[in-house]
Amino acid sequence: MNYFGKVFAAAVLMALTCQATAAREQTPADSLSGKPAFPDDAPMLRHEGKQKLYYIRDVNVHGVQYLNPDILKSTAGLIAGDSIYLPSNFISNAITRLWNQRFFSDVKIGAEIEGDSIDLEVFLKERPRVYNWEFEGISKGKKKDLLEKLKLKRGSELSDYVLDKNQKLIKNYWAEKGFRNAEVGVRIDNDTLRPGQAVTVTFLIDRKDKVKIGKINFTGNEQFSDKRLRRTFKKTHQKSINFLRGAKLNENDYEDDKELLIDFYNSRGYRNATVVRDSIYPINEKRLGIDIDISEGNKYYIRNVSWVGNSIYETDDLQRMFGVTKGDTYDKKSMHKRLGIGKETDPEAMSVSSLYQNDGYLMSQIEPAESIIGPDSIDIEVKVFEGKQFTINEVGITGNQRVDDEVIRRELYTRPGELYNRSLLMQTIRTLGSMGHFNPEAIMPDIKPVSNELVNVNWPLEEQASDQFNVAGGWGSGTFVGSVGITLNNLSIKNAFKKGAWRPYPMGQNQRLSLSAQTNGTYYKAFAFSFTDPWLGGKKPNSFTLSAHFSEQNNAYYVWQKSTQYFRTYGLAAGLGKRLNWPDPYFTLYAEASYERYTLKDWTSFVMENGSANLLSLKLVFARNSVDQPIYPRRGSEFSASVQATLPYSLWDGKDYSDKSMSDQERYRWIEFHKWQFKAQWFQSFLKNSNLVLMLKAEMGFLGSYNKNKVSPFERFEVGGDGMSGYNIYGIDIISMRGYEDGALDPVSDNYACAYNKYTAELRYPIILKPSSQIYVLGFLEGGNAFESWRKFSPFKIKRSAGFGVRLYLPVVGMLGIDWGYGFDPPAGSTTKSGSQFHFVLGQQF
Repeated sequence: MNYFGKVFAAAVLMALTCQATAAREQTPADSLSGKPAFPDDAPMLRHEGKQKLYYIRDVNVHGVQYLNPDILKSTAGLIAGDSIYLPSNFISNAITRLWNQRFFSDVKIGAEIEGDSIDLEVFLKERPRVYNWEFEGISKGKKKDLLEKLKLKRGSELSDYVLDKNQKLIKNYWAEKGFRNAEVGVRIDNDTLRPGQAVTVTFLIDRKDKVKIGKINFTGNEQFSDKRLRRTFKKTHQKSINFLRGAKLNENDYEDDKELLIDFYNSRGYRNATVVRDSIYPINEKRLGIDIDISEGNKYYIRNVSWVGNSIYETDDLQRMFGVTKGDTYDKKSMHKRLGIGKETDPEAMSVSSLYQNDGYLMSQIEPAESIIGPDSIDIEVKVFEGKQFTINEVGITGNQRVDDEVIRRELYTRPGELYNRSLLMQTIRTLGSMGHFNPEAIMPDIKPVSNELVNVNWPLEEQASDQFNVAGGWGSGTFVGSVGITLNNLSIKNAFKKGAWRPYPMGQNQRLSLSAQTNGTYYKAFAFSFTDPWLGGKKPNSFTLSAHFSEQNNAYYVWQKSTQYFRTYGLAAGLGKRLNWPDPYFTLYAEASYERYTLKDWTSFVMENGSANLLSLKLVFARNSVDQPIYPRRGSEFSASVQATLPYSLWDGKDYSDKSMSDQERYRWIEFHKWQFKAQWFQSFLKNSNLVLMLKAEMGFLGSYNKNKVSPFERFEVGGDGMSGYNIYGIDIISMRGYEDGALDPVSDNYACAYNKYTAELRYPIILKPSSQIYVLGFLEGGNAFESWRKFSPFKIKRSAGFGVRLYLPVVGMLGIDWGYGFDPPAGSTTKSGSQFHFVLGQQF
């Protein structure tokens, strides 16, 4: 064979070039590699001598079953038609690129050279594919969690790197749950149908015992005891008799708690306090110890406070808001909170920063400079950069598919042409969340300055289902009552006749339509309808509500019976509501006129037996609502005061209602009363941005009369239970009281109560807060009572209960829940305490 004859050279093992060796080191040695599919003694391409230009005539890939050869050629940079110089590092670079894919357990490249042309032969051995991922030693629920967390997919390649990475992730998963000694092994089984090509990987998990913090020790602390310092930790606690407080160690939480420790020292004047060193060590197989060495430093006091750079607001006004004066103990946390800077920033709290932010100064900055004077004194110089006032240029809305833009825009307090105002941003967040159409956890404005004086505000929204369909059942008055209802919360009447708008109904205008029905077959039936337009006319936030209802109870207990007695109720109401700007935008006023007619025939179980009673009344409701969101509020309050009254007919109709011979039909032909109700509830998270929420609630009601001889038998109160019977006649208001049966607190001497009071304290914590579902647990203390007259009413005579429960909110069906309550006192007319009771909840209550 002459010099220009055909020369065959097969390429290069990975270990023969330094570049290929480096690539191999990036991927752990693969113990699964089998015997190569081609000989190891093939001659190599020369690496010495003068470089020569070759034309790549063809590239052939061998040994690939699952991957696309063309993509592999492109990834390796081996393209037919390209020109290369040999000898060079071109081949070793191509091998490195293929190794970096982590798809192969062996990579070799050979060549066939003919003149100036070269044919490249790529020999690959694919790693086995994982047919299935399994876990042993844990429950099915944990298996599902791990599969989602590790993102393990069937058909992916197997390598030592993949196994090592997932073993570490599994150990970290269990360490976060307190199983810090968990061991994870691996078993690999060949698939019987495709041996060598597919395997089943099983992670063998032994969680061992849960490891908890046995002791947290402090050294160097002279001013505060170990016990006091442990209380500064929010999530890192040592094992104690308090079983409600976790004692597992989470490294991230531990780092946060060390910052809280320093914040505590800073708030007590110890400006230079630091954690010198800390260590975590095992005490035994079930306990960890933590040692923290602290340098407290000196305690500092404020000497002088000065302001620099402020021209919009007077120094005296800023200093008064700052509230730090000469001689005060240095308190970094309080100072930053009053200035509204750093991690103490609260957009809704009043601070120096919010003073500027609420007046258009978007770029304003507040920076306190501290100068140490002597061993225990500090001078504070507050530097203010005011900048220019910003005007809102454009306001954008994205993410809304079902709610019309105009409906959202009319709820916005950020409008083009107005000064930027952070407080109005927060108010808009609250308003959009209260609409119920958007995920309140995801509402956050996107603020982008477009010049030195203009800013764009965009509202990215995440829609959630808001319509509800309810099916429920309850036991009331000795019978089972079933109910069904549908509520459309985004109706659009104006689109009803628009082509293509019925998908499945015309929507977009935030109008509310509710239809419901209740029945037990023949004995009881009720129907209700209501419609609300929150912006009557579309120009001002004046709401209009129209409602109607009908109910009947009779003595036809079975289908084949015909009723000879009945109690029927007809009702119609219309109301107007208005948002008020004073005292603040959270106040509303609502007025409603209603007419109800009660018709009775041989109804022996009530005050009246035959005839009709008419009720024409006017109701006024003055309310304020500042809660941050409707489903799981963390802050804010809700208050309402209402009065419903009829005309005092007995003052001018000339009838003597003290005459006991007067018929009930005559006495109650026109019902008269005045009814007062007050409700208030308050929400507060325990710490900033905390999900642990305290809810306090108080309410009372009173039904009064104009004439003591004409006390209304209608519109009274039933106190006790959960109000889930679905059975309601006589116009009564059902007041739930956990720990007692339905109506158990009503006065024995009368059917229903004319007055009541109720107090509630709840501690809530969420399990899931997602648009598709929200779940939270609660513990409660409750007290309340019912009274037959205002004279006997006392806010301190209460029946007590306590318990716990869970709430589940599903957008389609609304709020569901179950509570267990224990009544510590006897119900009305009983000497035995109420004891254990279960209660079901359907719908949001206030």
